[in-house]
Amino acid sequence: MTSEPQRLGPLESQVLDVLWQAGSCTIRQIINHLERDLAYTTIATVLGNLERKELVVPLRGQGKSVSFRAVVGREEHAASVMSHALETSGDRAASMRFFVQSMSAEEIELLRGFL
Repeated sequence: MTSEPQRLGPLESQVLDVLWQAGSCTIRQIINHLERDLAYTTIATVLGNLERKELVVPLRGQGKSVSFRAVVGREEHAASVMSHALETSGDRAASMRFFVQSMSAEEIELLRGFL
């Protein structure tokens, strides 16, 4: 059984989205990428939470500059969430069937190619 993926709050998800899109960012850069103006300390707290969840790491620059980057990519995180959902569904086969039935024809062809 895989470990449960870390649950993310809405702001944690937004910050990770910025890091996934931009690579590494300073707190100020993250604030500039977000659609709403948030306090520096708010983003610093969110990054601290994400660091404790082992989803981001700080990158020390020259001087006092600190950037952050995501530890895993968006796709790897999504796969972890999907895998955990299947393992905890109670009926893995039924869950997979419902999931596949919700897929488009193009997605099913892509899945066939992977198999």
